[in-house]
Amino acid sequence: MKKVTVKWNKRLEAGHLWIFSNEVISGFTNYEKGELVRIFDHKGKFRAVGYINPNSLIAIRILSKEDENIDKTFFERRIAAALNYRKSIGYERYNSFRLVYGESDGLSGIIVDKYCNYLSVQVLTAGMERLFPLVKDVLIQQLSPKGIVLRNDTTIRELEGLSQNKEIVYGNIDENPVIEEEGVFYRVNLLEGQKTGFFLDQRENRLFLRSLIDSAKKLKALDCFSYSGGWALSAKAKKKYLDITAVDISEKALSLIKENALLNNMEVSAVKADVFDFLRERRDKRERFDLIILDPPAFIKSKAKTKEGLKGYKEINLSAMKILNEGGFLVTSSCSHHLSRELFLEVLRDAAADSNKQFQIIKMSGQSKDHPPLLSMPETDYLKTFFLKLF
Repeated sequence: MKKVTVKWNKRLEAGHLWIFSNEVISGFTNYEKGELVRIFDHKGKFRAVGYINPNSLIAIRILSKEDENIDKTFFERRIAAALNYRKSIGYERYNSFRLVYGESDGLSGIIVDKYCNYLSVQVLTAGMERLFPLVKDVLIQQLSPKGIVLRNDTTIRELEGLSQNKEIVYGNIDENPVIEEEGVFYRVNLLEGQKTGFFLDQRENRLFLRSLIDSAKKLKALDCFSYSGGWALSAKAKKKYLDITAVDISEKALSLIKENALLNNMEVSAVKADVFDFLRERRDKRERFDLIILDPPAFIKSKAKTKEGLKGYKEINLSAMKILNEGGFLVTSSCSHHLSRELFLEVLRDAAADSNKQFQIIKMSGQSKDHPPLLSMPETDYLKTFFLKLF
């Protein structure tokens, strides 16, 4: 491995795993995209091993603080540790979970989700793309999957100078698997579904919602940006006769919602609409709901989009607050890692003030335990979910 010299600072000393281009002292002329490197500080002290990309703002991603080879044995150890952690928190009882969560599992640049006997993988960086053959061999060795699909259709790869693609790289995907979440079944479209196929990060939040639903009362609910109906069907499992409408602008999402409702012998009204327009129309018609779920895609995908994104978050939350019945619940989320928990709370406070209503915070939550944030990297703590009750 070649040597690279960097400005080792307090952030890196504290355990952050990204080294930015302006922190590289030795320049980039001698390095290939994705090449493994040994990292030294300006005093010549060894600090870490990682991989480098001269074309990326995040120039180096650290894989180990030990001076070790990044070989098959390294990946065997890291992937085994990731799997053992999921087993230790009881996730083995599920037939689906996030197996590898990038930096948080010491494997910067790769995501691995397990859906029954299939693996859905996102390779996000040039360095991990070069190392993926080793990773694939270890995944096959340790999990014996029926198939592995690469979901490299994310714009993050473009920042690394990589193209987008989707392909089956091992075995076959004979059918889209059906996963279970505490008695609710969902069919996952491995090649065409959003992200890696399903939103596993909200699992514990969906289950908590069930504890808030009074099965003795007739309730009217909305699941906005519903995708495949994860929230709607989980809520319906607690109260079968819950009158719930799932709203999404995607035809593919609506088809999945209907398929999953049928799979669970449940009735869910699926509406194709822009959520912003839909909420305004409900407000103008003075409709009221007992439960509203807002789980939108990231409105803030870069710092430059913060102002525009904050406006979007406020608008949908204000509209939802205005059509919520007294004693009703608003479940609202943001998956924008550029939006801090504190700033999201400010947005919600502003929206509540404009709605002239008071809300109790029943719970402040984040991503499920199979997506553990790394304490030294705030970027890995991306999901914010608040359970509010109209007071």
